[in-house]
Amino acid sequence: MASLLTHPAAVLAFGPACLRKGAGWKVWGLGALCTVVPDLDALGLDIGIPYGHTLGHRGFSHSIAFALLLAAVLTAWTSARLLSRRFDTGLFWFLFLSTASHGVFDAMTSGGLGIAFFSPMSNHRYFLPYRPIQVSPIGVLEFFTPHAWRVLRSEFLWVVLPSCALGAFAVLSRRLGSSSR
Repeated sequence: MASLLTHPAAVLAFGPACLRKGAGWKVWGLGALCTVVPDLDALGLDIGIPYGHTLGHRGFSHSIAFALLLAAVLTAWTSARLLSRRFDTGLFWFLFLSTASHGVFDAMTSGGLGIAFFSPMSNHRYFLPYRPIQVSPIGVLEFFTPHAWRVLRSEFLWVVLPSCALGAFAVLSRRLGSSSR
């Protein structure tokens, strides 16, 4: 997997593209939370859920259906509670893309069994054809090894930098679009 340290960088790409100007830190934080929620399935390993099971690691919680469901529920709740408006489609896309990015990044790693993108319809696991991200250790103690530093370097190159670049492009596009009106 890509690590929990770099998954939240995805909000830097999707926030400027999807959110209304002035979205507060709670909305941005919710997006960051959505980028790491799929890895809660790793807790199943401790209670005996096999890695390759539908509810196992990189299973349903990494799927497109899960990202849609989580984004819809959180958008409905957040739109009414934090934004005082009806269902906000920009917020929905922000939360959906933030959640779905987790599986995409994990499908770009050098290890694991792949991602069940189409769960619950199919538990077949997929990787992307290009897998430049070093797979991250699951255990916290293993994160203080030379391998972990290689992982963080590859994640910076393939997750953080592209997310920043896409976010900068979205900000620039909005500014150019608003100045031409």
